[in-house]
Parts: sequence; structure tokens; C-alpha cells
Amino acid sequence: MRCRKQLGGLGLKIVSTAFIHPHEGIRVRTAHIADQPHLLSLIGADDALAWVRGPADDQHGIVAWGEVDRVEVDGPERFSRAQRWWTKWCSTAFGDEPIAFASFAFSSSSGSSVVVIPKFVVRRTEHGTTLTVTADAHTIDDDIAQAESELAKPRVIETAHHSVTWAEGSRPVEDWAHAVDTAVERINAGELDKVVLARDIVAKLDQPLNLGALLRKLNNAFPECWTFSVDGLIGATPELLIRKDQDQVTSRVLAGTVRRSSDSHRDDQLAQALMGSDKDQEEHAYAVASVASALASHCTDLNVPEEPFILQLANVQHLATDISGELVDGASALALAASLHPTAAVCGTPTERAALMIRELEHMDRGRYSAPVGWIDRNSNGEFGIALRCAQIEDTHRTQLRLYAGCGIVSGSTSESEVAESQSKFAAMHNALEN
Repeated sequence: MRCRKQLGGLGLKIVSTAFIHPHEGIRVRTAHIADQPHLLSLIGADDALAWVRGPADDQHGIVAWGEVDRVEVDGPERFSRAQRWWTKWCSTAFGDEPIAFASFAFSSSSGSSVVVIPKFVVRRTEHGTTLTVTADAHTIDDDIAQAESELAKPRVIETAHHSVTWAEGSRPVEDWAHAVDTAVERINAGELDKVVLARDIVAKLDQPLNLGALLRKLNNAFPECWTFSVDGLIGATPELLIRKDQDQVTSRVLAGTVRRSSDSHRDDQLAQALMGSDKDQEEHAYAVASVASALASHCTDLNVPEEPFILQLANVQHLATDISGELVDGASALALAASLHPTAAVCGTPTERAALMIRELEHMDRGRYSAPVGWIDRNSNGEFGIALRCAQIEDTHRTQLRLYAGCGIVSGSTSESEVAESQSKFAAMHNALEN
């Protein structure tokens, strides 16, 4: 584990003051503030944290900046080690309820996972808008006053236009298409039922990325998605892996995809074809069964609809199922995310065989793509999505990003259709960077 400090945001040049354990003198204080319906307008060009959903004039969620503490973990125990660190941290911080953001590596054998405790947090729910400050007891009053003063000022919303040069990712698309064909052959031979294969492309910008501007573009295009930013991983995911609110647990499963059309009548036809597709229904059923099985060990009274519904996004339509239940064992949101990951929607079925095939055929390190990303509080409530429709900032100058997209491969898949599907999934971040 290692910790490092980072500058704040929203024009506040404040360096966090606590980076040693235990956290004597760390205080957490929350105050109700004036409504902030445009949450993402609080984020400038520099690093910030975000988990926001809803239209631009009525956003709900959390934005944060500054850094009080962090931990980076890896390996098969990454979730439990992160939970232990967060629990210990909370036990030595006094006052109100702190919030941490987290993003995990997809694989247990590569990649680093991170938990970040921000200094300033603005949260907007149906109950109002709050400011939470986590800081040294000797400075917290001044920190709160400074933050409230900054939040009260009129803000100029920055825009940004980048010139983007696109490059191949870890492998040429033709090689990836061949991997899809190989996977279909092995599925038809009975080796497994489904595998998810991902690919990447690289965006090179002519100037540093304006993080706030990009997040606002993603939110404008996909208000029904969760727009997120955690430690350089940014995106807009339609898939809620888990939400825990006291004893109420919810998960949204997506699997089965078709592109949108500019014609509404054609869109309806495509949606009907998606609902009637044996290939897509099979892929979706595996994903639903994967989530329901994992939640059954923690919940009772699970509600698993028999049929999916169509979720329409700006660029694609998905088969979607919302699963809910009542928690019976006190598991935290982070522990639930750990028990669900990886779902069949991002790995395959059976999980172990699919994971082996991914390592054999994908030829790419996913990093934190397609893994849990979200937030957790002291009371173990929280929300974690699956990091989809996303990109990872790869350099300190914020001029290179790696975009990811994955496709579920089943017996009826073809490499041509999966390449097209991956392109439609790249479009979310691709368009936000170029437009």
C-alpha cells in the first residue's frame, strides 16, 4: 500500500494536511448549502472526482476535489484490503460521515486499484445539497469558509475543443476479429457458453485534456448514465453494478446491444429485433443469472424480472434488467461489488473458463476498465458501476487517453457484428473528445 498527496480543485490551491496514520486531528464536517443543480459545473480542467447522473439542470450525485488520503492495492485481495483500510480510516476520523471514491482493477493478477478520500465533497440528492469537508481540526473552519465562498461565486463554464489523433491500441482490429472467430469456434465446441472480449484504441490530444469540459459533454450526451471520474479513469457507464442504501440493494444488468438509428421508426424496429434475438437474449440471460446468483448469498426477497426491457442511450440500445433485494448479512457496498465482480456481462460464463480465455485471446491489459467504480461512505452504503464507455488518462500532461470497448461473444456471434458493436461503444468517448 502507498499514499500520496494531490492539489485541490475549483480554484482552491489547498494541499491536504493528513497523510500519516493514525488520523488524530482529522475532522469531517457536513453543512447544507445552496442548491447546486449543475454539479459538474463545479469541476474545472484539473483532476477531480465525480459520480453524477441526470440532465444538466438537475444533476444528482457527488463531485469532489482535493485529496486527504489514498491507498493503492492489487492482487486477489484488493477488495478486502481496500475495505480494511477504509474501515480503519473511518474509525480514527471524527465528526460527520466521510465519503471515499474507489476504482478497482479488472484482474486479480495485474493493474492497481485505488481508494481516494477527497477533502471537499459536494453531494446533491432529493433531500438537498451538502458540502462535506475532511481536514485537520485546526484548519477545518477556514477550509469550510473558503469552500463556501468559492461555491457562492458565479462560475464561468469552460468549454474545450481538442484536435485528436487516433492510433491503434494493443492490437490491430483485424487480429481482434480473428480472436472473436476463435472464441466462437471454442464456444460451439462446448468449451464455455460466453466470453467477453475487449479492445482498445488510443487518443492523442494537441493540448491537455479539460476534465470538467469532457465530463459535461458525456453527461449532456448520456444523462441517464453515471458520469464518473476516479484517478484518471473517466467515462459514462449505463450499468449499475450495485447500489446499497441501508438494507435495500439494487443492480442493473446490461447485455445485448444494437446501434441507434436517426429514425425513430427504425429505432423501434431495431429494438424489436433485439428483443427477439436468440443470440442477445442468451447473452443477457447469462448476465442476469450471474448477478442474481451472487446476490442470493447476501439478500432475500430478490426481484428478478423474467423479461428484460430496452434501455435507449444516445448511441446504442441495450437489453436491461433491474434486480433488487433486501440485504440480510450487513455486507458493505464494497463487499457486494467484490462478490459480483466479474459478472458474465464483462467476463463470461462459466467465469473461470471465460477468464482464462480472456487472458489467452484478448492480448490487452484492461487496467480498471470493466471493473467496479464508485463511492462508499462510513456506514457502508454506496454505489458502484461497471467502468464502461470509458478512457484512462495515461500521462501526467493529460494528452493521451486509452479508450476501451468490449463485446459479449456467444455461439451466434460473428466477428463483423462484434467489430461494429465495439465501434458503437467507442463512440461515447470518441464523440466527447472530438466535438
